[in-house]
Amino acid sequence: MAPLLNKVTKFLSSPQGKKLTQQATRMAKDPANRKKIDDAVSGVRKRFSKPGGGTTGGTGTTGTDRPL
Repeated sequence: MAPLLNKVTKFLSSPQGKKLTQQATRMAKDPANRKKIDDAVSGVRKRFSKPGGGTTGGTGTTGTDRPL
């Protein structure tokens, strides 16, 4: 995984990466795009949340509460 992160970091440091970062920042600040992002995040949260508000699977125990 480290080689991939190194490549991403190197790209983001390049002139083209900086240009794309600035473009993404501008687009994210646009109110219309911000609404689209918020709606998408909200949809994902609704899709993956369980009834009752829990988003994690399992019993909720960490395994440390078992008797020795």
